Amino acid sequence: MLITGGTRGIGRATALAAARAGARLVVCYGHDREHAEEFARELEKEGAGHRVVQADVTDEQDVTRLVEVCRETLGGLDAVVNNAGVDGRAALEELTPEEWARVVDINLTAAFLVTKAALPLIVDGGSVVLVGASAALRGRPHSAHYAASKSALVGLTRSVAREVGDRGVRVNTVAPGVIVTEPGGGPPPPVAELIKGMTALRRLGEPDEVAGPVLFLVGDESRYVSGSILHVDGGI
Repeated sequence: MLITGGTRGIGRATALAAARAGARLVVCYGHDREHAEEFARELEKEGAGHRVVQADVTDEQDVTRLVEVCRETLGGLDAVVNNAGVDGRAALEELTPEEWARVVDINLTAAFLVTKAALPLIVDGGSVVLVGASAALRGRPHSAHYAASKSALVGLTRSVAREVGDRGVRVNTVAPGVIVTEPGGGPPPPVAELIKGMTALRRLGEPDEVAGPVLFLVGDESRYVSGSILHVDGGI
């Protein structure tokens, strides 16, 4: 299994859960080498044969290199989890083309590049999961670039699912709600309380609560699920 953006937050929780379930992994990260090395040691405790690799998933050549690492390490791929992503906030009148491109490149273009490059390595009957956002499907003020990039993953998911379905390859998106990805993180307390009040379960989510649905979508239990958007947002 390949997981992008896999050393923090939802990606980290997914990687550890997958390793505990017996998967062999290639996990890529962007810039924080020290944190990645710490995560690699943690991952090693769950079993041998994993690789943690630095890669710029917005760069086609680097993505090609990343997929070659998967070939060398795993031989083939049962699953790809496109988790790499960034948030972005700016009022539309203040949103620069550079900031628009930064967010769209990481949230959308990277998923396209990784999926395209990895498809020849994905076994028949394999799975691709994209990590979107439930907020993108509702809209969020001061986040047009973020919402646009995450919403576009829905079209990418449904289109690619139709292209690769004859191989039994499934393509789905998980759309998390507000997830507290780091201890002490999340929205400021007044905002957090407001969001909790809007959510059926009256609380924010945790990374492990997204990892489970991701593993469902890469597993055999979901072998007739493709082109779908799975909301993991506590009922917001």
